[in-house]
Amino acid sequence: MIPKTMPTLTEQINHALSDGKLRTDATEHIRKTLAGAESEFVASVIGELIEENEWEELNDRFYKTLTFGTGGLRGRTIGKVVTKAELGTPNALGRPEFPCVGTNAMNYFNVARATRGLVSYVRKWRAKNATTGRSKIVIAYDTRHFSREFAQLAAETAATQGCNAVVFEGPRSTPELSFAVRYLKADAGVVITASHNPPHDNGYKVYFSDGAQVVEPHASGIIAEVNSNEGTRSRTSKDSPADERGEIMIVGEEVDRACMERLETLVLDPEVIAKARDLKIVYTPIHGTGSIIVKPMLRKLGVNFCVVPEQDQMDGRFPTVKSPNPENAEALKLGIALAQKEKADLVAATDPDCDRLGVAVRTGSGVMKLLSGNQIGSVLVWYRAKTFFDRGILNKENAHRGVIIKTFVTSDLQKVIAEKFGLRCIDTLTGFKYNGAKLNKYEQETATPNYRELSEEETRKLRLQKSSFYVFGSEESYGYSGADFVHDKDANAAVIMFCEVAAYAKSKGMTLDELLDEIFREFGYFEEKNHSIYFEGADGAEKIRRLLISYDENPPRQMLDSAVVRVRNFEKERIFDVEGDEIPKEKMLIFELADKTRIAVRGSGTEPKIKYYLFGARLPSNGKLSREELTRARAEIDQRLVALWDWLRQDAEQRIAENME
Repeated sequence: MIPKTMPTLTEQINHALSDGKLRTDATEHIRKTLAGAESEFVASVIGELIEENEWEELNDRFYKTLTFGTGGLRGRTIGKVVTKAELGTPNALGRPEFPCVGTNAMNYFNVARATRGLVSYVRKWRAKNATTGRSKIVIAYDTRHFSREFAQLAAETAATQGCNAVVFEGPRSTPELSFAVRYLKADAGVVITASHNPPHDNGYKVYFSDGAQVVEPHASGIIAEVNSNEGTRSRTSKDSPADERGEIMIVGEEVDRACMERLETLVLDPEVIAKARDLKIVYTPIHGTGSIIVKPMLRKLGVNFCVVPEQDQMDGRFPTVKSPNPENAEALKLGIALAQKEKADLVAATDPDCDRLGVAVRTGSGVMKLLSGNQIGSVLVWYRAKTFFDRGILNKENAHRGVIIKTFVTSDLQKVIAEKFGLRCIDTLTGFKYNGAKLNKYEQETATPNYRELSEEETRKLRLQKSSFYVFGSEESYGYSGADFVHDKDANAAVIMFCEVAAYAKSKGMTLDELLDEIFREFGYFEEKNHSIYFEGADGAEKIRRLLISYDENPPRQMLDSAVVRVRNFEKERIFDVEGDEIPKEKMLIFELADKTRIAVRGSGTEPKIKYYLFGARLPSNGKLSREELTRARAEIDQRLVALWDWLRQDAEQRIAENME
């Protein structure tokens, strides 16, 4: 009797496809991956998952090739299911030895693939612009799992492609990467991070020579080059001859010092901080890169602060929080506890790559209160606009040069503040890359080739004379920017700027929430609520797609008891900002209701979810809101937005049920 032989891996995959266990697209990507040079390890991982009947895991890992979203790649680097082959010998932090296998995962294959595409695009861009010499990219990384390994691989890959690579000696923040690209006059930059995502994720964010995340035409050009380099080799491809390979250089303290010197110029009134001796601040980097710059900057400015000791350790597990996201109250829990113990006025928390800032402030009654991203941004924009005028940097004659940049889904309180001061307020799509694109435009308008070598005072003079003076920029998702030496949101900068605002409030005998109420009384009460519906995996991506299509093809005519009077479709309409620049197309809809409420709906560019933004406002009818009017407006608008979200959630559930049949 001839013994039965075990089916081969190929046969098992074919059977799973015919049985409906594997998706067609996942099967195609698995086959391509197995044909690669490192198929032995890949085969062992795929074989384990098949053996354990982990079909959902295989489909999620392989249903697509990880694609560029808002500026790069982002995905799981540790699977929901970790195989024995991937686990290997775990490191001291309990991390698997190898990142997860899959075309839809952050792993060596996708890092090398992205780097080859980026270098190829940079080389062609330089040739098109007749730029001589060797190309150069700067690479930074945060404290996440595999960040250091991915950064090293990116540097090695760039060098083998004939490009010089400048790598930071240790973890650094995303905004410092943006600064370094400009400071070192590089062609592009990469930062290995997944920002505030869960510990199992990592990412690859791409910046161009202006120090901003890539926008068109660079984004499409890089994607095209990445897609043309879809070979399965994970480390090198089409390597340059040995004598043409680039160098790998290490940087650290020099860039740190230069960045800190520029950050110090963000303080508009040094006397305010100097006099605030009784101001006390608690800071937490939430196991991330913020401690590299924030702590020495606060010492340099003479701020009285302490750091949450449990979170002052770089650790990709983020062991003290459920999510390292400073938007969430839970992430600030230890900071708030320390603030209560130390009787501090303020808790400032930055996410792992230090581009977002969350804040809790002590109220007049002594409790610690979280501020929303919109509230933090609005207090900052008000203070900076006011102080620029108070110090004579802006005045009635040059106010038209001043500009505030925010996203369409950020509070319109900032627009009202801008109008009162005579400044322009520009709405952009979500993603600070669009803010960066504006800053690059303003820099080009100065027609000054050595602009980046000039001091802040010198560039300020140029912008006020020839271009646009950047007052402030923000987005509701806790991103802020106060100057153009960094072309991205910057929590290093935000901590410094917010400390100055806190010192100002202290000097006026007010708490920060009391200062915010005074701003509401003067400009109107604005409240926003943000919500999300999550859809994980391949099936979730399809639900997101269909739900967005349903809003497009069958928009609601009424929400609650208020008619929809206008729908703005950012994918199909031509929409222009106040400077006449056309807004890029995006799957986003904004519904305007008869009761003046607004709702924006869009898919997230970095996470598997649909995001909903709800806006309510009450403007002063007679110069200024009274305290009683403010109290009433706060209660009424809050109740309205809560009820509206309940309606939107139920409507979404019904749409999903109808469109997934």
